[in-house]
Amino acid sequence: MTTPADPEATPNPRGDWREGLPDSIEPDSIEAAERASLPAIREVRFDSRQVQPGDLFVCAPGERNDGHDFAAQAVQAGAVALVCEEGRASDLGALGVPVVGVADPRATLASVSAAHEGYPARKMTVIGVTGTDGKSTTSFLIHAALRAAGLKAGLLTTIESRLDDQVAPNPTRLTSQEAPHIQKMLAEMLEAGCTHAVVEATSIGLDLHRLDECEFQAAVMTNLSGDHLDYHGDFNAYRAAKARLFEMLPRTTHARRPAVAVLNRDDPNWEYFARRTRARVVTYALDDPEADVIADDLMLWPDGGTFTVTADEDTVEASVRLPGRFNVANATAAITLAASLRLDIFAATSGVASCEGVPGRMEHIPGAPFTVIVDYAHTGDALRQVADTLRPVVDGRLIAVFGCAGERAKERRTGLGQAAAELLDYAVLTDEDPRSEPSEAIIDDIAQAMLAAGAVEGERFERVTDRREAIGRAFDLAEPGDLVLIAGKGHESTIEYADGPRPWDDRAVAREVIADRFGQPEA
Repeated sequence: MTTPADPEATPNPRGDWREGLPDSIEPDSIEAAERASLPAIREVRFDSRQVQPGDLFVCAPGERNDGHDFAAQAVQAGAVALVCEEGRASDLGALGVPVVGVADPRATLASVSAAHEGYPARKMTVIGVTGTDGKSTTSFLIHAALRAAGLKAGLLTTIESRLDDQVAPNPTRLTSQEAPHIQKMLAEMLEAGCTHAVVEATSIGLDLHRLDECEFQAAVMTNLSGDHLDYHGDFNAYRAAKARLFEMLPRTTHARRPAVAVLNRDDPNWEYFARRTRARVVTYALDDPEADVIADDLMLWPDGGTFTVTADEDTVEASVRLPGRFNVANATAAITLAASLRLDIFAATSGVASCEGVPGRMEHIPGAPFTVIVDYAHTGDALRQVADTLRPVVDGRLIAVFGCAGERAKERRTGLGQAAAELLDYAVLTDEDPRSEPSEAIIDDIAQAMLAAGAVEGERFERVTDRREAIGRAFDLAEPGDLVLIAGKGHESTIEYADGPRPWDDRAVAREVIADRFGQPEA
């Protein structure tokens, strides 16, 4: 048995990682009585490339790689203990550090991370937001509502993290980042004085236990359509993974109030989620009159919308600075959540109205003699929503630049092609994270769906593989009164190819191309 790591190399942890070990561990790896002799650690790691002296390395199986294969590399880098899968401890015993065998290393990764950070979620109100579309936007709007109600709140989303008003970009492509990062961020939010945290929750993150130990007190469902079926296999498995968020809700919160599940009653799946939770269910809707909270009197504008929200006996005038019915639904979800937490609905509504927008979500890029919008829409349903939203404010043609990610279900490509054929005047098909797949093959799948839907190549769409050239081509085609939508990547800062990610930002490239063609826009 090795001794604890050098105290100088081990910062004071917020908690004791050993408390997160499951009750049942593999007898051949370490006796229960020996838990206390396990070394103190510096950080919890699952990537051997990040291991430093004094770290714990959890051998987590992944989609492409198995952490067990990198255990020796982790020990060589300074790992002082290993957590592995039951039945594999004996294979790692010769590495010279304590090895703990557990039934599910991924679940244990979350539990030891939470223990190492002192279980921060137990001292906060953590709100989870899930759905196919609108997760990030709704999370931002909830964060704005909480702060307007006088609360200090943190935020964890695809786009960025926030400790109240301090912003940190999300450097990864993961919406739900891995458990060590999530627990550390929650701990930092707590230390910054945050009483609430809003956490975006994906189906994959929930399925891989990244969000375990978040102690959710409330959860929101925006909508549901098929996505990530390459990972989940079918829609039922995808929906079941989303439902884990609502299954995790307790009957009562830390404050001995009912936990809350906020569900979109306009979505046909709301009853499925209602049946999968012990929490109090509160519904919202734009169309269903049976919902607990109803948005009505909608007035939609190119840059947002106004509406009323009726909850209990209160009717409040509301607005949102993002265009489209779907963003009114997102805003209503945020207001419903705030009201369900017994916050001042007037203050929460004011907070939603003051939220200036979400990076890479219907973001206007100025300087061209036509309108340019960057949006994250990367599924057929999302593209439909965006196109339906923009169509009423376009005097000329609606031109879009988009592609589809490689190594993802081909149904997504078909959905995008069908939506483009039905709703766009012209499309420039291009790269969008091809990863290990040939770009031309991905683009052809989209093109075939457009052809099947009646679109004629050369009249309704064309193919330009290089994304910068595609954006330039769309700008060459556009005339005053037209709108160019650059869809699929939104806030993202890279394009992923077979040889790794390359720096990329749709917004920055659009500004560069506009400046090159039309000169710098006025400040």
